[in-house]
Order: sequence, then structure tokens, then C-alpha cells
Amino acid sequence: MQLSASIFKAYDIRGVVPSTLNEQVAEGLGKAFGTMAMAQGQTTVAVGRDGRLSGPSLSAALKRGLVAAGVHVIDVGTCTTPMLYFAASTLCNSGIQVTGSHNPKDYNGFKMVLGGKAIYGTDIQNLRQTMEAESWTLQAGGRVEQADVLPAYTARIVGDIKLARPMKIVVDSGNGIAGASAPGIFRALGCEVIELFSEVDGDFPNHHPDPSKPENLRDLIQALKDTDAELGLAFDGDGDRLGIVTKDGQNIFPDRQMQLFAQDVLTRVPGGTILFDVKCSQRLAPAIEAAGGKPLMYKTGHSLIKAQMRAIEAQGGQAPLGGEMSGHIFFKERWYGFDDGTYAGCRLLEILSRHADASAVLNALPTSFSTPELNVACAEGEPHSVTQALQILAGDHFKAPAKVFTIDGLRVDWPDGFGLIRASNTTPVLVLRFEGQTEAALHRIEADMLALLRSVKPDAQVGASAH
Repeated sequence: MQLSASIFKAYDIRGVVPSTLNEQVAEGLGKAFGTMAMAQGQTTVAVGRDGRLSGPSLSAALKRGLVAAGVHVIDVGTCTTPMLYFAASTLCNSGIQVTGSHNPKDYNGFKMVLGGKAIYGTDIQNLRQTMEAESWTLQAGGRVEQADVLPAYTARIVGDIKLARPMKIVVDSGNGIAGASAPGIFRALGCEVIELFSEVDGDFPNHHPDPSKPENLRDLIQALKDTDAELGLAFDGDGDRLGIVTKDGQNIFPDRQMQLFAQDVLTRVPGGTILFDVKCSQRLAPAIEAAGGKPLMYKTGHSLIKAQMRAIEAQGGQAPLGGEMSGHIFFKERWYGFDDGTYAGCRLLEILSRHADASAVLNALPTSFSTPELNVACAEGEPHSVTQALQILAGDHFKAPAKVFTIDGLRVDWPDGFGLIRASNTTPVLVLRFEGQTEAALHRIEADMLALLRSVKPDAQVGASAH
């Protein structure tokens, strides 16, 4: 097969339809993934898709490929990525979601789970090699059955979450697939729900379904002003990430959400390890320690965090919760360990329903002055070489009390803030983030880190994150 190497990302397969991703690619992936699954004794694979316009044709081609490899396919139809993960946690152990996540509307892709583990890194490259060489193994016995996981998924959440009082909320699904399920689940918990853009529409006519971008929260903020709802929730295109807005229009970023979730989880799992990625606030680790947990900073990437949580549990430890600045939150305590925006929203409401003023609880979470995620455009392959050079220089450049971390790019922590420069795993950019406990600290740290960056890459142009 002729393939575009660019579609094989670190955590998934993603490309533009039809120029780099088409039905031929989807069917080839089905044959390659099916071959890998059958070799591991995984004879059943769940398949779902989000609301993108290219979803039906790509999903049909993917299923053809899986069946050709002898796989029993459980087609769960249109659903959020977490609902596909739920199917791959309850009906079988493997699954593929056809989703373009938060990318522009002409994109689509595949998120994959094999034998209970998210596929990433070398496994994705192995699939690529099988597809290019057409070295798959085809066999008879494949078939497709249909299943609707929404009733079981809803029942599992409603049986787990208990609100101390009814709450009135606004839910903005941005015409993504979460609109077909999340509002109903919140109502089943006893919430009164004002819906924005719940109609699933792959053209995304109102705003893009990416709550990590402030401009996509404007409608939600306005609805909170215009109604007596007390809280706003927003979902990304495939429903695995959550945005939270208070009554007074404050965006509660995921690293602040994690403080609240950690405090709650640690009351039931004392001493547990709470994972978070290198983009998260310096305020998070002390909050975890104060609540009796062990903070563990780790590499960015939802597949990587999930794998590390599993590794800790395999060694006899407890990793009840993980989270990323991007908005992926992983509950292992009372849940399956996969990232799920709807479930995270329900856990949030459970905690906040114990208080009369939900927004006051959220606004009281410690915060700092910080930049949004910034990007520096690079040539293909350049980001990793730049970060390696920065890691080498950092030891001499930064003096105590600065602490240098090189687990994922370069993160430097001072007593009053931190700076981060890392290579994106999905696009050829450097990802930058700076935080200070005062504005002066923020500006000092940003200037210091950028000076080091420009000593390695003099032409570095810092801009807003594009994704």
C-alpha cells in the first residue's frame, strides 16, 4: 500500500480525508489491526465512530478489513470515544474509534485499544509496516454484530454517581458526538440541563469542539450570564475531554480540576499515586501531597499516562487518578482508568453538589499567572533535536534554586514558577508553557527560557497554539 507517513502519530492515526486518509487506508488498517489482534488471541474488536461526515464510509471500510482478518466485530455505531473504550472494557478487550478528535472538520482518524491497552508508539509503526507490505494474515470466520452501549454506559454511571442536591448546568457539546449522550446522562443524575449545540453535525457550524481554546467557550459563558444555571460544561469533538466554566465566566483549567479530583479520590485511596503531565501547574503537586497522595509528574500523552498508571498498579501500587493539562482525566478509582469527559463531569458535579456555591469552590482552587499553551513552528524532526540540545545546556544555564526536569523536553521549576519547552508528539512544533506565582515571576521565567531557546534556535517565533 502507498501510505502517507504523516498520518501515523504517536498516540493514534490521523489525517485529512481523502488526501491522506481514505477507505483504502481504513480497510488496510482493519486487516493489519485484525492480524495483530488475532495473533494475541483477541478475536473480538469493538468499532465506534464520532459525528464526522467521513465517519460512516471509513468505519464501513475498517470493519471490512477486520472481518477479512477473521475478527468478530461488535459495531457500537456512533458514540463518544469513551463509550468505545467502555465497550472495549465490558463487551470485549479491544476496540477502534473512528474519530478526528478536536482537529478541523476535514480530518479523521483512529484511536485504538488492543487487549485492554491503548496502542501507541512502536505498535502504531508496526501497523504501518504491515499495511505498507500488505503482510497481513486473512482468514475466514469474521462477522459483524451490532450493539448499543449507551444504556449500559448510562446505567454504570448513574449507579456510581450520587449528587447531594440537584444542579442546574449548561452543557455545550459544540455539535460533537457528546451531544447525543452527555445531556441525557446528566439529566439521569438529577440535573436540570440547558443544552447548547447538542445536534451532532460534522460541519461544526457554531464553534469548533475544543474546550481548551477560550474562544470556543464564549457561548457557554454567555449562557451562564443569561440564565440561572450555576455551572457550564463543554466537550471536545469525541467526548474524551472536558472544559469547565464557573458562573462568573472563569475557565477552570484541567490542572486546577485535578486538585479537586485528587482531594476527593485520596479520601478513599489514602497514599495513592496521582499522575499528571509536565504541562500542569506547579500548584498541583503540593495540593496532592497536602491531601495525603504521592504526586508523579510524567510525560504528556494520554496513552503514556494510562500505560504508566497500569505499570504502577502492576507493581502493587495504587494509581487511582491521572490527568493532563489538555483535559484528559483518567479515573481508575470507581471507573476503568480511561479518559472520559462525561464521567469526569459527573464526578465534578458529585463533589460540587455537596456545596451551596459550586463556583466559589472552583474559584478558591489555588492558581497562578500563566501563559496559554504556546507553539514554535519547526521543520519536520527539528523539535526533538532542539529539546535534546536544550537538555544538554540546561545544567549550566540554570543555577540553584532552579530544578531541571528532562522527562519530556525541558521543564525548569523555580520556587515561584516554572517554564516548559517540549516537542509535540503529533505536529512539528515546540510546545511552551510558563507560569509564575506573580506576574513579575512569569515574565522573568519566560524571558530566561526563551533566551536559552534562541541560543539553540535563533529564528524561533513564538505564537498561539494552533490545535
